[in-house]
Amino acid sequence: MRDITGCVAMISGANRGIGEAIAAALHADGWALSLSARDMAALEASAAEYRTDASGGPAVSLHRYDATDPEAAERWTAETISAHGRIDCLVNNAGVAHPDDFENLTESTLDEMWEVNAKGPFRMLRATLDHLRGSGEGRIVNVISMSGKRVRGTFAPGYAMSKHAAMALHHSVRHLTFPDGIRCTAVCPGYVQTDMTSDFGVDPSIMIQADDLAQALATILRLPNTASVAELLVTTEPETIA
Repeated sequence: MRDITGCVAMISGANRGIGEAIAAALHADGWALSLSARDMAALEASAAEYRTDASGGPAVSLHRYDATDPEAAERWTAETISAHGRIDCLVNNAGVAHPDDFENLTESTLDEMWEVNAKGPFRMLRATLDHLRGSGEGRIVNVISMSGKRVRGTFAPGYAMSKHAAMALHHSVRHLTFPDGIRCTAVCPGYVQTDMTSDFGVDPSIMIQADDLAQALATILRLPNTASVAELLVTTEPETIA
């Protein structure tokens, strides 16, 4: 397994849910963190426990990032280099979901999901790619969804559209950067028990726990370049992938 001492991971949407769990797991593993969110107060609260650890530990910096702002990716990247001097991992986790069915889906809602779920990761990848190449063992994690692998009946077609686009972006960058020592993983969970899924009408007892997902990802990020995990599909129920 890799020694990640001194390595720096950027994680978007780190103030709650999956992003918050990934941040805690990676910090416990020894990663320095550059964390971002739109809600800075919530981000500060979520990172407070390990950011103020009296015993010392990997450095943590907090940044405001809004995926709908075309300038935000370059700004956060520059702030990360200023704070940490390097970037070894990018976790594209920030996302938005609207479960509207096709007949109730509006163009404005679709545009928002496209902007955050597809163009946001695109901009972040463009902004950080040279730094990740310089690492020699750069890592990219795109938190997508099982909705990027299949369409679940009539549920949330606009969300699935944006996440299929994110999956195409993921594999394009994976092929592009493999010769540079970068390894890319698309994390595709089914229902995860978070604020985002609380209104989906799904029994929470069957949902994936964000901490379990984060631990699996932390293990993948310690794998050497000779063990690449292109996709991590996690679900609590049978799925048909087509």
